[in-house]
Amino acid sequence: MPTLVLLRHGQSQWNLENRFTGWVDVDLTAEGEAQARRGGELIKEQGIEIDRAFTSVLTRAIRTCNLALDAAGQTYVPVTKDWHLNERHYGGLTGLDKAETAAKHGEDQVRVWRRSYDVPPPPLDAGGEYDFKADRRYAGAELPDTESLKTTLDRVLPFWDGAITPALTSGDTVLVAAHGNSIRAILKLLFNLSEEAILDVEVPTSNPLVIELDAGLKPVSARYLDASRANPVPVLVG
Repeated sequence: MPTLVLLRHGQSQWNLENRFTGWVDVDLTAEGEAQARRGGELIKEQGIEIDRAFTSVLTRAIRTCNLALDAAGQTYVPVTKDWHLNERHYGGLTGLDKAETAAKHGEDQVRVWRRSYDVPPPPLDAGGEYDFKADRRYAGAELPDTESLKTTLDRVLPFWDGAITPALTSGDTVLVAAHGNSIRAILKLLFNLSEEAILDVEVPTSNPLVIELDAGLKPVSARYLDASRANPVPVLVG
C-alpha cells in the first residue's frame, strides 16, 4: 500500500517575526530545528520506512527534510529538490509585517489575500529586493509574480503528476517536506476538497501527516503522528 508522509517545515525566522515569507529563503529558528527533529523521531517511533523524499528549493524545507531523516535514522534516502514545491508566492506582500499590512490595508482585505482560494495579492515589483528571476535555482523557468492557492496548485500539479505519483504508484513510502500552502494544494487534490473546504485546512509545523493510499492513489486513512498538535484532517473521499 503506497504511503505519503506530508511534513510542513519547522518554524522559520520570519514565522517568528510574523512576516510574509513566500519564496524568500529564510532559515529555521532553533525551535524550528527542534520541531523538524521531533518530526523525524515520530517517524522512527512509528517504524515508517521512507523510500523517497521530495522537498522544495528553499532552505527551511530542505533542512526540515534533512533533520527529520537524520532523526529517523534514514539519511540515506534519496531526496529530490524542486521549486514547484515552494511555498505560495506572496507577491507584493513578500517581506511585509502581517500586522502592519493589516493596519495599512484593512484586516478584511488582507484576509482575502491570505485566505481566499483564487484572489492573489498584488504582484511583486520587477527588479526589487525580492525579485527571484536572477536566482539560479529558477534558471529558465517562467516564474509567477504573485500566487493564490489556486495558482499554487496549478504549479504543484505537474510535479505531483510527473515525479511524486510514479513513486507512489510503485508502492513507495514517500516523504514530502514542503510548506503550508504547497501541502494544502496537495491535500485539496488528494481529498478532492471544494474551494470552500480547503480554506479551513491548517497544517501544523513539523507534525508528520501519514496518508495511506489505495492502488488508485485515493486516501484510505490519514493521521497526524503527534495527536497533541493534530488539526482536523480532511474528510476521506469514499
